[in-house]
Amino acid sequence: MECAKRGAHHVFEKSKITMRMKRMNASKTQAPYGSWKSPIGADAIASSSLRLGALCYDGDNLYFLEGRPQEGGRQALVVRRIDGHMEDALPSTFNVRTLVHEYGGGAFTVDNGAVFFVNYKDQRVWVKPEGKEPEAITAESKMRFADLVVDRRRERLVCVMEDHTDASREPQNKIVSISFKTNTGAVKPEVLAEGHDFYAYPRLNPDADILSYICWQHPNMPWDGTELHIAKLGADGLIAQDILVAGSKTDSVFQPTWSPDGKLYFVDEPKGWWNLFVIAEPQETFGGVVNVVSVAPMEAEFGLPLWVFGMSTYSFLDNSSIVCTYNLHGNWHLGIIQETAPSKYKLSSITSSYSDFSGIVSNGSKVALHAGSPSTVGTIVEFDTQSRVFHTIKTSSSMKIDSGYLSAPQVIEFPTDRGNAFAFYYPPANQDFAAPANELPPLLVKSHGGPTGSTSTNLSPGIQYWTSRGFAVVDVNYGGSTGYGREYRKRLDFSWGIVDVNDCANAARYLVKQGLVDGNRLAITGGSAGGYTTLCALTFLDEFKAGASHFGIGDIEALARDTHKFESRYLDYLVGAYPEQKQVYLDRSPINFTDKLNCPVIFFQGLEDAVVPPNQAEAMVNALKKKGLPVAYIAYEGEQHGFRKAENIKRTIEAEFYFYSKIFGYKPADEIEPVTIENLSIGAKH
Repeated sequence: MECAKRGAHHVFEKSKITMRMKRMNASKTQAPYGSWKSPIGADAIASSSLRLGALCYDGDNLYFLEGRPQEGGRQALVVRRIDGHMEDALPSTFNVRTLVHEYGGGAFTVDNGAVFFVNYKDQRVWVKPEGKEPEAITAESKMRFADLVVDRRRERLVCVMEDHTDASREPQNKIVSISFKTNTGAVKPEVLAEGHDFYAYPRLNPDADILSYICWQHPNMPWDGTELHIAKLGADGLIAQDILVAGSKTDSVFQPTWSPDGKLYFVDEPKGWWNLFVIAEPQETFGGVVNVVSVAPMEAEFGLPLWVFGMSTYSFLDNSSIVCTYNLHGNWHLGIIQETAPSKYKLSSITSSYSDFSGIVSNGSKVALHAGSPSTVGTIVEFDTQSRVFHTIKTSSSMKIDSGYLSAPQVIEFPTDRGNAFAFYYPPANQDFAAPANELPPLLVKSHGGPTGSTSTNLSPGIQYWTSRGFAVVDVNYGGSTGYGREYRKRLDFSWGIVDVNDCANAARYLVKQGLVDGNRLAITGGSAGGYTTLCALTFLDEFKAGASHFGIGDIEALARDTHKFESRYLDYLVGAYPEQKQVYLDRSPINFTDKLNCPVIFFQGLEDAVVPPNQAEAMVNALKKKGLPVAYIAYEGEQHGFRKAENIKRTIEAEFYFYSKIFGYKPADEIEPVTIENLSIGAKH
């Protein structure tokens, strides 16, 4: 009954929208979908877009990372001083980026003006004392470091180390300390904790006598199940006693953090939702008493999949109030939690125009975080908790887009064989153009990466590039995505390549049935795991007429055999144990079924990609060439898993749009460098 009501509502709304659009379109230039002229250019998207990264306060100074495509993707460390002045905190020869877990994160910290950081080129830990030049702390080695924490009491760093010294076995992960008392540039790390496959969040309590951390074992990913440990430190700074206090192989703990008054907070999901918990008397746990209290329990997500180190959804003010972010029905919210009585907490939501928040930090009085909305690109903002006012610090794009060219996302919930799934739908939008009567727009279905991840409603110039030219776009949070609870996330267990694929197809079918898009011009695109979903959809279904794989996976058996440690057992839950379930891997690898692939595909690949090696894309390309299907392959020297150079980002956007123009038969309004498409005469419309 509820679905029937929703359907009627959509039809009613659609009729009103149609009448309004007819009146508006009378003054517009008529042109086919796909051929509209747009001011949102690929060159501007590539050159003006920054990757804004980790945030860190040092007193009133705010530090953050800025990934600059025009500098080859270099991660520059920027400081915003108390007077508002912003400048680079390090010379341009340094790139602040760690390769622990390949995805990195937690690559710097700042304490009393001293910047401690990992330099990408050598993966060594460096320090830049205030007013001095950077100098290396650790020796040249095959060690990698991440999640840096300053132990001021002992003049050392505590961090995660990944040891790649022995090439005959997988890298060894440990928690170590690195002294900076007398820096010689060759300090050897001292091991504090080892024996688990992975570690994250080493954090010290205010007195620096207790260390907390999380750890987990193969085949788990951190969102499957982790353990939270607290460890008493001895006079020598080593661990004297270690206690497991929360989490398990099937219970995922996220972001343990110490409050100013010495309580240990963490995110856990014993009831299927990542909620906040606290251990008010951590010292008692060493005597065998573990008293865990739930803070603001609700069917919302206060946690995230730990793809990179240092992720944060909450932080503390000086009075130990908690400023937090939480995901409710796919949208993020900001709130403040106050302890109203011992072990009693109250959550107050903060109204704002933003619908996406992440990476929150505090210096005790002010809060900085990443924020965005359908009309705002990802932005670093500072929130004044007294005035409740947001101040913009830095935006991820300098592009100024007139609202007349923006498509507003619409939340859609559509049926699947495993219950409803969710997506954000963007209709075509351009104040200067209208399509001919009775023409429906082509649809681009976006499948996010991960696959354990999610998409948001942040203003994306990349999506608006398409919608302002006459494409409809649907950004799918398929079963397995985060933000909707553990049960929804676990839909993908042993069903990768099935649930995600069907949900993307079901989103397209839903929009076709609603009469909003052209069922004969459906394309699907995705990167990494989203590229795998794309290739599966193009191979095993007949829904889509074209697609684009951005460093996507064509052979999941090869991925199981040939990938980095962090994800080396990821597929045990997504597909099945390997090699025991080898046949399942073969059956779900598109590379083995090119005979079923009967539509054009364009591939984009970084030649230094260690996550999805280039040979996977090249094998698919060669197979499609032999079959005589239209196929294009664009490979980039010096790029890894995801593209960071401005020229390559621009080329990728334009090349995909050009490719579809040759398949769907529209003429782009822009001058685009042609793409070499093999077998173009087969299946293409001119």
